[in-house]
Amino acid sequence: MPAPDPKDLGPLAALIGTWEGTEGVDVSFHNDKDAVAETLYTEKVTMNPFGPVVNGEQSVYGLDYRMAAYKDGEDEPFHTEIGYWLWDAADQQVMRCFLVPRSTMVLAGGTCTADATSFKMTAERGSLTHGLLESIYFSQNASTSSYTVDITVHDENSWSYDQTTSVDLRKHESGFAHTDRNTLRRVG
Repeated sequence: MPAPDPKDLGPLAALIGTWEGTEGVDVSFHNDKDAVAETLYTEKVTMNPFGPVVNGEQSVYGLDYRMAAYKDGEDEPFHTEIGYWLWDAADQQVMRCFLVPRSTMVLAGGTCTADATSFKMTAERGSLTHGLLESIYFSQNASTSSYTVDITVHDENSWSYDQTTSVDLRKHESGFAHTDRNTLRRVG
């Protein structure tokens, strides 16, 4: 199937390509320290366009993506994702659905215009439209209650994200905000 015209991808057109970010900061719970700590990381992302995907009267275009994050100085990733970023022009919906091999699935979404250079996507536990699923282990020990990501396209060669995953840890009385942020630059 030929690649779609970039204009059909709305705000996602700027994200087509291969990206690397060397300024990643992950703030999460570290089991080995029994505490929240910061991890610096490098990230590699590929985003390949596809579409349309036709569902009755709906046509969705998107990016097939793969991501891997590496702690500074390490060759093996500590975090990976596979999934899709989607654009539904008729409903002005931008979406991101992805899997994390720790047995978590996310479908986040938000409303924006086709020419937006910044947008937000959210997901909530229990939502029937933009929601979260996780394994029994995570639902009992470190359940995700919400996910939010803010995307900003700076220019044709860089974009950034700032995301927060709200996690309820069984070990602690209250949850905490697991955050990640990075700026990615085009490498291909």
